[in-house]
Amino acid sequence: MVRLRVEFTTEPFDLEHAPPHAVVAREVVQGAGLDSVDVGPFGNTAEGGADAVLAAVDELLRRSIRAGATRVSLQVNVVGEAGA
Repeated sequence: MVRLRVEFTTEPFDLEHAPPHAVVAREVVQGAGLDSVDVGPFGNTAEGGADAVLAAVDELLRRSIRAGATRVSLQVNVVGEAGA
């Protein structure tokens, strides 16, 4: 199975308080059962099997837009095969 890494940010930014769309996006990836998740104020990354990452991306987009995101930037990279 292919492994993927997703890097994402949601906008608009607020450096004083995490906006609802950012909180929701982080909750999605943290609860998705991915192998690794790194969240930060300027970008977030998560890695795991392709099915899990793609499902998380779908949920992340839907929920963060509903929570007020006006832009979601993401990049998905193939990082190898599971178990390799």
